[in-house]
Amino acid sequence: MPRSRRSRLVTLAQTDKKGRDGKVALYSSIQAALDEFEYAWVFDVANMRNTYLKRVRDDWKGSRIFMGKTKVMAKALGYTPEEEHAENVSKLTKLLHGSVGLLFTDSKPEEVKGYFESFVQNDYARAGAIAPFSVIIPEGPVYSRAGQIPVEDDILLAHTLEPQVRQLGMPTTLKNGVVTLLTDFTLAKEGEPLDSRQTRLLKLFGITAAEFKVKLLGYYVKKTSTVEYIDNGDASDDKVMA
Repeated sequence: MPRSRRSRLVTLAQTDKKGRDGKVALYSSIQAALDEFEYAWVFDVANMRNTYLKRVRDDWKGSRIFMGKTKVMAKALGYTPEEEHAENVSKLTKLLHGSVGLLFTDSKPEEVKGYFESFVQNDYARAGAIAPFSVIIPEGPVYSRAGQIPVEDDILLAHTLEPQVRQLGMPTTLKNGVVTLLTDFTLAKEGEPLDSRQTRLLKLFGITAAEFKVKLLGYYVKKTSTVEYIDNGDASDDKVMA
């Protein structure tokens, strides 16, 4: 007899147990990886997309990558010298806040740094992101790339999209079947946050205004029991050997 597709009641006790099991598994796996690999890295992910993160995981199949509750990850490493799972690794836990993950690997630091410095993927911005550049669409016929490429290499925006772009704030009309902008339109202004209407328009015009990249924050060397913090040019960053 086939299973019912109706919604089933799940008790909080069941949910809590599953959540606790997941935390215990994460905790144990991180400590096992710390025992197995020579280096433990903390990395920060800007504009995370699962597609790109999967690509990183595929490229580092011989290593281990963990993304989870930062408190659980920190607890696995240890907050203090008394709690730490390996000597001095607690000095890495101060980096575990925000959208961060752990990479355990035997690859040399130069190889890890080289890979992540080159791994930058352009993507469509999400609402709330800061515009990295200004986009001004000129008055007149609207093209599919919004003036980002020469007119001779572009095509006119499909007339069926006129109601959509007008609803998203562009002052347009149809003139002889051509989507026409009645005045110059500032779609994005450099340094200002983007709202949902702007991000939808940017995507419609094929304009990528965000980058997926991984910033390395620091790493632990098991052989020497040392931690190095990576200087990324931020005022709050410092680079020391512990």
